[in-house]
Amino acid sequence: MPVFRPEGPLVVALGERLVDVTNRALVMGVLNRTKDSFYAPAATYDLDALFFRAEELVADGADLLDVGGVKAGPGEEVSEAEELERVVPVIAELARRFDLPLSVDTWRASVAREAYAVGAAVGNDISGFADPDYLTEAARANATVVATHIRLRPRVADPEPIYEDVVASVREFLLERRRWALAAGLRHEQVILDAGLDLGKSATQSLELLRASATLAALGSPVLLSASNKAFLGALLDLEVSERREASLAAAAIGVTQGCRILRVHDVRGTVRVRDTLARLMEVPE
Repeated sequence: MPVFRPEGPLVVALGERLVDVTNRALVMGVLNRTKDSFYAPAATYDLDALFFRAEELVADGADLLDVGGVKAGPGEEVSEAEELERVVPVIAELARRFDLPLSVDTWRASVAREAYAVGAAVGNDISGFADPDYLTEAARANATVVATHIRLRPRVADPEPIYEDVVASVREFLLERRRWALAAGLRHEQVILDAGLDLGKSATQSLELLRASATLAALGSPVLLSASNKAFLGALLDLEVSERREASLAAAAIGVTQGCRILRVHDVRGTVRVRDTLARLMEVPE
């Protein structure tokens, strides 16, 4: 599997920051303020626990933090008011404590709007911009967005996804969503692409997309990889959630070599080490 190398400079906007990710991936630490997350359920729902975890992630080398209040899969209904209460005060406090870009993991435009108002620089939307106001709010706030492929919609089980060609389908979907974002007034550096592993994909399909990350990276936008502790790793390797650390690090390594430039992970310290090691090993000798 050859190493992907961008044809030209690649920049991502994170608020007022313009970050060069041509040859360096960013590590995004996950902060879930949920009671039913697939990974360590409710571990950081308590505010003291969440802020302690945030301090750990920053100390471990996170380049940005991603805060979510509703898990992607089926579960107990979380109202708009409850999601706002879960994430907006947290983002405001994180912005006060840390000089680090913040992302809000939501598919609701209203939640994104309030998060932007208190310091979020990125809207991480796993729905593929299903809310018609999502991109309008991002453009108004000068925020960056993550365009994620999903076959149905968040919180809906999709046990038997069928694609004629999963890589081609995801590629076309993301190209369309990028066109939507640019038409709404966002700049190229404000659009991030995500294949949406596990979101309406079988384990085999998710693995195929991971291996084909270079196909998406070749589209010229920063690609986000969210493979950390995912179900496809468990299914393919017969691993429980608590046993997927090494598999997650291996997936991150594959992603980096294939052009992924934002790694959304639980194990920030380990991922930072993998990223930095790969950077040294892949240096072109002078």
